[in-house]
Amino acid sequence: MPGESELRKLLSGMRPYLHPGRYVFTTCRGGVPPGVSPVVTVLEEEGPTLVLRQEEAEAVGLPHDFTAGWITLRVHSDLAAVGLTAAVAQRLADAGLSCNVVAGFHHDHLFVPYGRAAEAVALLEDLARRSG
Repeated sequence: MPGESELRKLLSGMRPYLHPGRYVFTTCRGGVPPGVSPVVTVLEEEGPTLVLRQEEAEAVGLPHDFTAGWITLRVHSDLAAVGLTAAVAQRLADAGLSCNVVAGFHHDHLFVPYGRAAEAVALLEDLARRSG
């Protein structure tokens, strides 16, 4: 089923959801360690990048970087839609917030600095209201 592609509808329907917990970026050799359930896996030449709960990374001794809050934009976005990532990233950048974006089949997922995750959600909710 195709997702939404019209930018105004995407923005007004984002409904950002902040997942509980802290998420970290790490890498490992030889595949995903047992007992670890990454929410994102990216295969890179240097080795797989994993995004997972901080406590899972620490439990198996994976060094990590960038502690993040995980926000899901609950609008079903079309993978060919134009402008959603740019609009969201610009709004967060204007507030001095970094944002790492991962597109899933149904939704876009944002990883923002953990200490400012609630602020990021408020900014995105404001952007949604203004776009409606």
